[in-house]
Amino acid sequence: MSRIKLAFAVIILALSGHGATAQSEKTGVEKLYVLNCGEGTAGDISRWTPGLNEGKTMDFVDTCYLIKHSKGWFLWDTGIADAVAAMPNGLVPADPKAVTWRRPKTLQAQLEQLGLKPEDIKAVGVSHTHPDHTGNVELFPQAVLFVQKTEYDWPGANNEPRFKPSHPVELLSGDKDVFGDGSVTVLSTPGHTPGHQSLLVKLPKTGAVVLSGDAVHFRDNWDNRRVPSMNVSKDQTTASMQKIADTLGKEKAQLWINHDKAQRDSQKMSPEFYD
Repeated sequence: MSRIKLAFAVIILALSGHGATAQSEKTGVEKLYVLNCGEGTAGDISRWTPGLNEGKTMDFVDTCYLIKHSKGWFLWDTGIADAVAAMPNGLVPADPKAVTWRRPKTLQAQLEQLGLKPEDIKAVGVSHTHPDHTGNVELFPQAVLFVQKTEYDWPGANNEPRFKPSHPVELLSGDKDVFGDGSVTVLSTPGHTPGHQSLLVKLPKTGAVVLSGDAVHFRDNWDNRRVPSMNVSKDQTTASMQKIADTLGKEKAQLWINHDKAQRDSQKMSPEFYD
């Protein structure tokens, strides 16, 4: 009888060990890379801070984020078009108060530095459809595009569609758990545009971060809850900032503000990463 009990105990131990090994396999987000997707100078930042800073210039950055998940690569925002890298004076806007963008590094070159080709990216999310966030969407014609339906249906210039009709797309109506495990969640944060969205990412060591998109453009606007004059809805913008604040509290998360140069300059840039 004691031998039988011993054999049974060995089987249970072996099974439990196998279970422990299976559970220890990596799941969820493994790495997050911060990519340089443009640098520029705003001619007059009063459009972002109504009633303040008339005539003052300000440096902006444009950031994309590459997420390595156990189920595949996910890119958040695609930045200024790579073609701008070849423009000696940058992309000069018609409105001198807007941002003149430059592209010191192309998105494709930064992917190549990580040993990746565009076709390795399985999904792309865009915070919204302004060109400094969608400039390279068609570099990934095979990737599923995550975008709010209200944004997708929002008419572009001359009522043109904002994306090629052939591009595979998942139209969202609110928040979306991208991988079904809670590690990457699209947050509906309208106001800057009708279907603007932000992203909550939960990293195993760094913890949770919220990628702002343009729900807020720089730290001073966040601290003072300022709403840029070009936003489509002041009320929606204010509500979205509150939603982000609530998420930061609930998840004990950091807020990474897309265009804030001081914050971006303090971050590890690709090929370094956060895990």
